[in-house]
Amino acid sequence: MYPNLYYVFSDFFGVKWNFLHFVNSFGFFVALAFIICSIVLAKELRRKGKEGLLGPVEEKVLVGRPATLGELATNFILGFLLGYKIVGLFLANGDAVNPQEYIFSSKGNWLAGIGLGLLFTFVKWREKNKQKLATPETRTIRVWPHDRVGEITMIAIIFGLLGAKLFDTFENWDSFIKDPSSIFSMSGLTFYGGLICAGIALWWYTRKHQINFLHFLDVMAPVMMLAYGLGRIGCQVSGDGDWGVYNAAFKTGPQGGITPGTLNDFQAAVTANADFFAHNSTHHAFFSKPGFLSFLPDWFFAYDFPHNVNEAGVQLAGCTGKYCNHLPVPVFPTSLYEIIMGLILFGILWAIRKRFKVPGVFFGIYLILNGLERFFIEKIRVNVKMSVLGMQITQAELISFLMIIAGIVMIVILKRTYKAGNSPLKTS
Repeated sequence: MYPNLYYVFSDFFGVKWNFLHFVNSFGFFVALAFIICSIVLAKELRRKGKEGLLGPVEEKVLVGRPATLGELATNFILGFLLGYKIVGLFLANGDAVNPQEYIFSSKGNWLAGIGLGLLFTFVKWREKNKQKLATPETRTIRVWPHDRVGEITMIAIIFGLLGAKLFDTFENWDSFIKDPSSIFSMSGLTFYGGLICAGIALWWYTRKHQINFLHFLDVMAPVMMLAYGLGRIGCQVSGDGDWGVYNAAFKTGPQGGITPGTLNDFQAAVTANADFFAHNSTHHAFFSKPGFLSFLPDWFFAYDFPHNVNEAGVQLAGCTGKYCNHLPVPVFPTSLYEIIMGLILFGILWAIRKRFKVPGVFFGIYLILNGLERFFIEKIRVNVKMSVLGMQITQAELISFLMIIAGIVMIVILKRTYKAGNSPLKTS
């Protein structure tokens, strides 16, 4: 496992660059997913525009005006915050600093904050000064949906992270009550919480800018599936706890690594690590490697997540410092399975995306596929269960089931509406 990029570069390239301690592997892959998906989003919005399904909106803008005091002040504050916190974090002392604690503390670098604030202010003043006219004038411009990808991406990031953290807090309410400060930690994010909150925010945004929401949903279907698959790479690489139940068909060694085992080995591991299992479930399955999949490595079926970012498990023999834990019994690497399934489903959605005449039906298919994938992966995944109508299910199981139902209902209603001659094929 690679909790942050320092360990990646140290392992692969033999270099020890201290500032890389602050680039968390999970955050890096999430950011990479947003960048890649914003490119795909722009491509699809542009295609819908060429097909006449999404059109531009005329907006009036004032050009030629010099930078206002408010604009300069805003840029200084933004630059100051970035310099004080982010640059300050990179200049801090490596592993001695917890990035999340640092960001939400009063610590920072005043010199970096003031310097970057002044730089942002100067850049804004210079940009406006170059465009300055003797007499500012109002112009009408046409803005296409693909021109708004930057704004759409920022809304998805902000509301997605807020929703993911909010739903995770509800899912783990007891832990939050014990430690309310955990809400400021970026560990523990619920995908469906982010999906729901970002979806509501983007619905409001598309209405505001007269973008047909059903066509927009169809564009977002493969994009969100791709984001899901790419984001799970961060979970797998960092070992953030998104793993499955124990696979008792394998056992771990004291220095890490796994080998085939027996149920007796599992019981022996539980007994030998009584302190760990006193606070953790012993729920497990026994699934040895099938003969027809013998070409796959053992860690595809069970993994102990050594050096995981959550520092969960027991001490690795011979390891000192941070991130020296691994799981005493290997688990199903469900994040790996979701990477594979997410990218396969993205490929399927991408291949069939042009075949649907009724807007919104394609998104209904996405809801069904995403819901099915998550519903079944939850059967071997570790998560907090809750009681619903007498059944013990996880939050993700409930939401994924509702997504499947919503997808089916959406497809039926939209097709009936289309057949009745009420096709919502307008561009706004």
